[in-house]
Amino acid sequence: MDAQKVDMFIMTNSKYFEAYHLNTIRERLLAIDDSKWAILSTMQFHEPTTSLIVSILAGSLGIDRFMIGDTGLGVGKLLTCGGLGIWAIIDWFMIQKAAREKNMQKIQQILY
Repeated sequence: MDAQKVDMFIMTNSKYFEAYHLNTIRERLLAIDDSKWAILSTMQFHEPTTSLIVSILAGSLGIDRFMIGDTGLGVGKLLTCGGLGIWAIIDWFMIQKAAREKNMQKIQQILY
């Protein structure tokens, strides 16, 4: 894979991943063949900032967890009204990291 293309991908999509994952992603991108590049360039990642905003506005309904693909946790938050509000408040601090981890899982399916 072309290093310039990989660096452009990293620069464009770095907000979707934790900083400590970026080196690993870059190394794996350099090692993949061009056939996976089309799939990778069309992938849509979860926006951590949007997840935080939704969590603040409707976190007690579990919508934030449904958005990032945590259906089980979303149902749990919905049925318990966000753990009587406590779980919703905790998620204000955790949802961005959870969204970035989901993005990492998504890209790992392509890279490994």
